[in-house]
Amino acid sequence: MAKLTIDRLFDAPALAGPAVSGLKISPDGSRVAYLQGKPENRHCLDLWEYRLADGVKRKLLDSEALAEPKAPLSDEDKARRERQRTAALSGILEYAFAPSGLAILVPVAGRLYHVDLSVDDAQRAVTRIGPTAGYATDASFSPQGRYVAYVRDQNLHAYELSSGTETTLTKDGGGAIKDGMAEFVAQEEMGRSTGYWWAPDDRHVAFARVDESPVTLTQRFEIEADNVKTFEQRYPAAGSANVAISLGIYALETGAVSWIDLGADPDIYLARVNWLPDGKTLAVQRQSRDQRRLDLLFANLETGESRVILTETSGTWIELNDELSFLTTAPQFVWASMRDGFEHLYLYDYDGRLVRQLTAGAWNVDDFRGRSIKRIDEQRRVIYFTATEKNPTERHLYSASLDGWDPRGITRITREPGLHAITISRDASFYLDSYNSGLQPPQVSLHTIDGARTAYVLENPLTHEHPAAPYLADNAVAEFGTLTAEDGQALHYRLFKPAHFDPAKRYPAIVDVYGGPGVQRVLDNWTGDTFTQILTRAGFIVFQLDNRGSAARGVAFQAAIHGQLGEVEVADQVRGARWLGSLSFVDPARIGVWGWSYGGYLTLMLMLKAPELFRAGVSGAPVTDWALYDTHYTERYLGRPQEHGNAYAASAVTPYASELSGALLVIHGMADDNVLFLHSTKLFRRLQDLGKPFEIMVYPGAKHGLLREQDGRHAYVMMLEFFRDRLRT
Repeated sequence: MAKLTIDRLFDAPALAGPAVSGLKISPDGSRVAYLQGKPENRHCLDLWEYRLADGVKRKLLDSEALAEPKAPLSDEDKARRERQRTAALSGILEYAFAPSGLAILVPVAGRLYHVDLSVDDAQRAVTRIGPTAGYATDASFSPQGRYVAYVRDQNLHAYELSSGTETTLTKDGGGAIKDGMAEFVAQEEMGRSTGYWWAPDDRHVAFARVDESPVTLTQRFEIEADNVKTFEQRYPAAGSANVAISLGIYALETGAVSWIDLGADPDIYLARVNWLPDGKTLAVQRQSRDQRRLDLLFANLETGESRVILTETSGTWIELNDELSFLTTAPQFVWASMRDGFEHLYLYDYDGRLVRQLTAGAWNVDDFRGRSIKRIDEQRRVIYFTATEKNPTERHLYSASLDGWDPRGITRITREPGLHAITISRDASFYLDSYNSGLQPPQVSLHTIDGARTAYVLENPLTHEHPAAPYLADNAVAEFGTLTAEDGQALHYRLFKPAHFDPAKRYPAIVDVYGGPGVQRVLDNWTGDTFTQILTRAGFIVFQLDNRGSAARGVAFQAAIHGQLGEVEVADQVRGARWLGSLSFVDPARIGVWGWSYGGYLTLMLMLKAPELFRAGVSGAPVTDWALYDTHYTERYLGRPQEHGNAYAASAVTPYASELSGALLVIHGMADDNVLFLHSTKLFRRLQDLGKPFEIMVYPGAKHGLLREQDGRHAYVMMLEFFRDRLRT
């Protein structure tokens, strides 16, 4: 049996097999497109297609065939990739089908390429379009396919494909003004990566005008191996001013710009923007600064006047989503709400009157990757969506009637246990299932709409030829279970046992924690290519638990952290660690903990609040003082520090630093622009003042996602050796 190493986790071919991403069905339903890594470099992606008529796969575009991608990335694109967690990738990272399905738009390193799918010769099929100078980002086809829009030099542009003419739609972008762009918190915290929206008829473009001048200008240092770079960054720390945002509409025929009335209060978040099917009305989701109110506005593009259609309120916070869907055959729309304690779907008319609730139950309409509504078949009056109805650790495809009288009368379509990420064809006749589980690495298959599989796009069977085959016999497979929180709610966990497990032995254990809101760790997914497999081979039990505050479990479960970060999460993780230590095969005197980002924060809080439980811990890129983190994330849970200073003090790490008794290793990237390196240096100073010994490992030039990049090799080795030494395996 081959020995699994940390280097092998990063090397090609990928242990999970030839995984694909960016799966899309063409608008005409004739093909599936996807991105796939090169055999020799799985992080460099090419564009492929699978033709449904004959089952033929072919590479549409080789990223290495394009000379320009060697060009350096712009600062804006680097930041965008960091927000989208794709900074470790290269080659082709995104693409879009033309509305006709006969062409594909491919942006690569600031250049735009048009791929004509009617031409089989790849060299002749690809043409460069758009600007000849400058760096284009966030490119997209217009809905009718007449234009390609993109942002360059902080202004929005439209390129007419038939004439090859570029029109500059905004002209005041530059400096603190960004037109057609999503601000930092929109990208990082709100799930909105764009700042412009095409009308269905190509006649208008709505765009956000972001004025960053109210945001405090700070100096941020990025320490690299051979120099120090200084950046002026407008970072909206908790309690400080956000950007000033306005919403304009550009008319392509006249060049006129009208402005939408977003209300009397300027201190709001522009959460989502959509067009109604008539192309004359804009739907705007406006979130209050305290995030306890979300208004859906309908705005007239000619007058700019807006009216509130419906309002969601909460005593804690409103979770944003992308589920707003307009019907084309009736003046109605589907809206998602957590008003009954779980996220469910509701049908409304254009006057904001509830027609009926479409789904109900003690589960969420939810997708572990993004949008949950997969398609609305108006002809058959059926809505398709993914949800947690079977089990919170799984995701399945369901259908419900738009006309049903019982919102609990849903139908589950997918059957295999695990995670199903679904893409449904435009005519709702078939779907694409990107599936994985603890026993099956990622595979992609085609199904009729009732669930019958018709073909594999990527079968990825675990045969003797699979990249993971030499290691399977020693792989740990998760065991699932639940514990009970002090308020009676179920806490899901998974446990990984060492290779060649002997129940008569007592093993050291490591709690692998994240624990933060908006994330779920305990899932029935493939883990054969993770650091967990390294730890179990080294003789460790690995334990993961989703504490209260984690995602996909409903309002009561998530909102338990409101006003008190680092409290109920710690209580639940401590409960899990005590249960872990009670197992006959676990040595309670040798329990460690590690986590990254919010998990790094919880690692510190666990070691400081329950020092008797944790002998060693690795804290990666931790938040140590929430007053240093951004507005939208932090104020959602703690409010503004001006009014809730006690909550910020209680949620910070440093007040508890004197309790450190276990061995601690802190890891941080010295160019992290998300959780600033300042968080760790503040902790370092406090521990030094207290005379507390600890270890650090910092990475020059590395950002928040360093574990996904080459620095991850070194960081994982550091963690492994640290735990081996401190827990003495």
